[in-house]
Amino acid sequence: MAEEVYKDIEGVLLCRPRDDVHHVRSALAYEPTTEDVFLVSYPKCGSTWLMNILYNILNDRPAPTNFADWSRELPLLEFQGAESVREMPRPGVIRSHLPFYIKPVSEDARYIYICRNPFDCCVSYFYHYKSFPRYKFENGTFDEFFEMFMTGRLDFGDYFDHLQSGYEHRNKENVLFLIYENLRKDVAAGVLMIADFLGEEHGRRLRDDKGRLERVLLATSVKTMQERMNALFKAFQRDEQIYMGKKNAQIGEDPLEKQREASGFVRKGAVGDWRNHFSADQAERLKKKFASKTAGSGAASLWKNVDIPR
Repeated sequence: MAEEVYKDIEGVLLCRPRDDVHHVRSALAYEPTTEDVFLVSYPKCGSTWLMNILYNILNDRPAPTNFADWSRELPLLEFQGAESVREMPRPGVIRSHLPFYIKPVSEDARYIYICRNPFDCCVSYFYHYKSFPRYKFENGTFDEFFEMFMTGRLDFGDYFDHLQSGYEHRNKENVLFLIYENLRKDVAAGVLMIADFLGEEHGRRLRDDKGRLERVLLATSVKTMQERMNALFKAFQRDEQIYMGKKNAQIGEDPLEKQREASGFVRKGAVGDWRNHFSADQAERLKKKFASKTAGSGAASLWKNVDIPR
């Protein structure tokens, strides 16, 4: 399946139906500026939640109500190209799933990198895959996806290579390295830390105006995002069903009815959902790969207080 769906473009493993070579090359050639802020993550590690947090810190206006406006306000660099960054409203945030070994950190820009434990990331990515026709995985099983995750033969490649590339830059002054699980434990403290990183004026505004901080927290809660983002995502999904030629021709029948659980950008946001999906053997195998890929780097201790296999 992987060989049929993916293509290596300039060292980036991407899903073939959306692999606009021009945009990828444009993204790789883009030279960051001092006003650029990047949100970087491996897929399904909290980037949708974090982009909402960033938007609400930076803006006093309501969040976008469709994916077209989200893409204009917070462009995804490798899918929209460098031109989208030049046209985005400022202050703003540039999103990317490209690892730092592909698109290196620039001293001129600022970066927020968020990571999530591999067990929960794997589960979340599995449901994401089932939601997009481009992956040709609507009927795929978790066991099948787990093997793809273990080999790194999936969109944006190997999770651990991506993690390591972010971890190596964690102590740089222009990089804010975030752990999803820590952010979930104390969202208010995390929001203030992120605001300070964006500029001391943003942190000061939230501290001086508790109501503003509460509004940011409410707008980015799991419940609020499930209601808002999933409705937008479903419309986007339907467009993709049509694009991929898979729209159900029967009038009145919902082509996504069989994908209800998999049909949201924001599914649970939970820590520990891996226990509902992993077999004992799978947990052991991923635990060993985690230890092997992070040996000697310190990344192995990132989730020492999180419920994952030891």
